[in-house]
Amino acid sequence: MKKFIYILAGLLLVSGTAMAQNKNLKRVNKMFEMRAYKDAAEIYETKERNQEVLQNLADCYYYNSSLQKAIKTYRELFVEYGDSIDIEYHFKFAQALKGVKDYKEADKHLRRYYNKPVNTLAFIEETDKTTPHTFKLKQIENKNSSSDFGLSFYGDDKVAFTSARNSENPAYAWNNLPYLDLYSATINSQNILEDIQPFSEAINTSSHESNAVISKDGKTMYFNRTNTARKKTDEERIAHIKIYKAELVDGQWTNVTPLPFTSNAYSTEHPALSKDEKTLYFASDMPGSYGSFDIYRVTINDDGTYSEPENLGETINTKHREQFPFISEYNVLYFSSIGHQGFGGLDVFRSNMVNNTFDKPVNLGSTINSNLDDFAYVVREKTNKGYVSSNRTGYDRLYGFAREQNPLTMYQVEGIVEDLNSKELLAGSLVTLFDESDTVIQDTIVGDDAYYIFKIEPNKKYKVRGTRKAYIPQDVEFSTDSKGKVQHNIYLSLQSFADAEERVEEKDDGIVQVELDKIYFDFDEAIIREDAAVTLNVLVDLMKKYPSMEVEVSAHTDARGPDEYNLNLSKKRAASTLEYLVSQGIERNRLKSIGYGEMQPLNQCVKEGICDDREYDINRRCEFTILN
Repeated sequence: MKKFIYILAGLLLVSGTAMAQNKNLKRVNKMFEMRAYKDAAEIYETKERNQEVLQNLADCYYYNSSLQKAIKTYRELFVEYGDSIDIEYHFKFAQALKGVKDYKEADKHLRRYYNKPVNTLAFIEETDKTTPHTFKLKQIENKNSSSDFGLSFYGDDKVAFTSARNSENPAYAWNNLPYLDLYSATINSQNILEDIQPFSEAINTSSHESNAVISKDGKTMYFNRTNTARKKTDEERIAHIKIYKAELVDGQWTNVTPLPFTSNAYSTEHPALSKDEKTLYFASDMPGSYGSFDIYRVTINDDGTYSEPENLGETINTKHREQFPFISEYNVLYFSSIGHQGFGGLDVFRSNMVNNTFDKPVNLGSTINSNLDDFAYVVREKTNKGYVSSNRTGYDRLYGFAREQNPLTMYQVEGIVEDLNSKELLAGSLVTLFDESDTVIQDTIVGDDAYYIFKIEPNKKYKVRGTRKAYIPQDVEFSTDSKGKVQHNIYLSLQSFADAEERVEEKDDGIVQVELDKIYFDFDEAIIREDAAVTLNVLVDLMKKYPSMEVEVSAHTDARGPDEYNLNLSKKRAASTLEYLVSQGIERNRLKSIGYGEMQPLNQCVKEGICDDREYDINRRCEFTILN
């Protein structure tokens, strides 16, 4: 009986411990759902490391940019539970690896995720050659804050920005930093924020406010505000974000109201105004999004109402995050994305508006994008100056930048292809670009304007070649080294074989042939005689002079004798002629032989008994047609 009591007590103790563990796990899971990642991570570290704990712990570190800890935990997760892990963890693990520039391992997980080859290093190399601009960044000094971002233009010389500088605000559970407020300031010539002033309490509340955009007349503001109430969505309890509008009346911000297309069930954020201020761009995860956050726009009507939100479509948006839109005075859309291929985290992209739609986004390159989050890009196109935010140092920071045209996009070679003598444009010609090792880099068939253009790189040697059927190819070498030119204009003036050589003639039908003395064969034979060899040596010399020349050797008979017999004999004679040319050093792949028998007469002697010997003799011949 006593033994039974001990066993029962032990069972109760184990059961109580398990219940406590489950209760504690539910508590920390709730913290995770509410995105209190920093505190949740500390508790998860004390728990038994099952799949759920490892997944959530790795995500906590990932979302708080503790990337080395995230990588270590994701790796443990994949080692222990590889096949049972949701595919989305491959994407997050890859982003964490990109964050420490481990692109090789990141690509393995991205290949698994996208089910196609991924080569990030090759992408980076290509992007740096093609992105439109290079940037010189300088961090904006702000000694009184550990986190600032989302700077926007405000009037002629002021800026508005988001900051966690107010230590009197409560701490945000995501990262234990104070809640965000909006501020105005100026930036001096040393890139230091001055005259920093918080916006009024009508704007800044006990919740988060961020990402303000202010109209050109300074009287209307759009900004983010996080709901104080949390909405349970897909088993997570989330405080959604709304875009608010405020009006400046008698120097005071008032009439602060959420926009009509916002909701407690999803977020709308990061407002941006078009140049004419008739279109508002923003990010949202509203129903109908491709996944996570997409970029949308609405029309601002003259009466102050708004159109229905329009998703910018799958050219811009992916199943991952697209946020922080900015539309420039040139109608160029800039935004940040983690879904398009990039360097790691959010990268800044640009897309041109063409006929009211946006073209394929272009990554702005390594001079502005880092392996962590880069976002909230704004620019004044005419001055080539602007601002961007980044957490590349571990905290959100503001950076000013000046941009210049990417010199790699300035290097190019262009020109036209023309006939050397007539100056006629040679549409349909092939132009090929070679590097210094004679490797083909690019090629193109020119159109009706005979124009070609190739992008090239600095400090390299190139060769451009023009080729065309029945023309002598032309090669032109050039350099882009320190003494070379950035842009090259090279006219390729091709000379036809017919103009260059007396023995080459272009027929009325456009066929170009080498005119040789008549070749004779013995009766019923296909052996090259000595006199025929002398004649063929003229062609040998010509083909050696022009190594690109390709020739069709064709043999023809007259109409006397059986058709089949004449066809076979002509084939043998054409093949024998080809073999002789090969024996004299002409590459076989430059030659083609064909026997036409009596099928291609030059006169009306198409059957036996209607012509004299001299007329039949005209049709007995070998022809040498230039193919290339």
